[in-house]
Amino acid sequence: MSKLYTEKDLKKMLEQGKCLESLPADARLSPMARDLVRQRKVKLGSSAKPSKPRGGEANDSTPRIHTPELPDLEYNWTPGGDPANAKELERFFYSPEIQALKQRICDIGKRIWSKGYVDGNGGNITVRVGDNLVLCTPTLISKGFMSLDDLCMVDLDGNQVAGTRPRTSEVNTHLGIMKHEPKAKSCVHAHPIYATAFAVAGLKPPSCLIPEPEVFLGEIGLASYQTPGTPENAEEVGKLATKHQSILMQNHGVICWGKDVEDAYWKMENTDAFCHAVTITMQIGGPKQYGPDKLKELIEIRKKLGMPDSRLDEMKECELCDFDDITVQTEPQPQPCGCSVEAAGEPDGEVDEQLVQQITDTIMAQLKQ
Repeated sequence: MSKLYTEKDLKKMLEQGKCLESLPADARLSPMARDLVRQRKVKLGSSAKPSKPRGGEANDSTPRIHTPELPDLEYNWTPGGDPANAKELERFFYSPEIQALKQRICDIGKRIWSKGYVDGNGGNITVRVGDNLVLCTPTLISKGFMSLDDLCMVDLDGNQVAGTRPRTSEVNTHLGIMKHEPKAKSCVHAHPIYATAFAVAGLKPPSCLIPEPEVFLGEIGLASYQTPGTPENAEEVGKLATKHQSILMQNHGVICWGKDVEDAYWKMENTDAFCHAVTITMQIGGPKQYGPDKLKELIEIRKKLGMPDSRLDEMKECELCDFDDITVQTEPQPQPCGCSVEAAGEPDGEVDEQLVQQITDTIMAQLKQ
């Protein structure tokens, strides 16, 4: 019978500079030892040579160097491997991998709801899972209370191919982004208060204020108003997505895209927090910007992280830190009524009582006839 290895045995091997791949393929492992092997993605019996520690050969007193790795939540499919028929499609829709993605969508739905980014049945979430397949949230459902069975799947033309609830009409905007920008694997749309306020005002928050938004968001886009869910809105937003990962949709809300649903959601949080900070800044004296030379450094960091940013290619240095005039009114402002009609011959808006009486008398006389 093969030897039983405990977690303590495996850790001792690592401390001695030995690699776990040297264990025999039929080695018996305790539950905790098995977890350690899974975490390190070790294949037993592969006899891989141990890494050479920094400063010389491995020995009993030199611990093996550990290389940490970031988790990768991006879903990658095999090009040309979409399900070919209804049976394959159903099997795919309920596969463990897709069920896990559905769970992440539901988790993000709870987050945007608990943050107050959506109300009622507002907002929607998508994840691309094939050449022509996209998971999406259904219509008329609170994003804070979705289950895996509520989610559905569409093709890139918006035709629903799986799921028992009807898909959201606004999925077309997400599909517009995915068609224009292949890197967009997931989109999150919501109505966070501060970012939506900028969208309603038709303004983008200024640049050169806070480093983190410049690195993780880049330049925020602003799409002109189009009716939600229409092809016009999908085209308008889709074109902007090639240069912007966060887009304010005028008089509507915000949509962000990323390599996975967590990434897209983070950008939504980043966008609203940034707009919130700018709003408060305008009330306490206005922004104090750093210069375009500092912004260039941040853009380079962003590009090294693999995120799109065309500002250095398309803008002059003097334009990098420009922004629209933004004012914050601290008291309610009177608004002119768009339906008011001034009385004829009275440019100051005062009513001609004599004329009103003549019209009234004429109408009453006609009614008596």
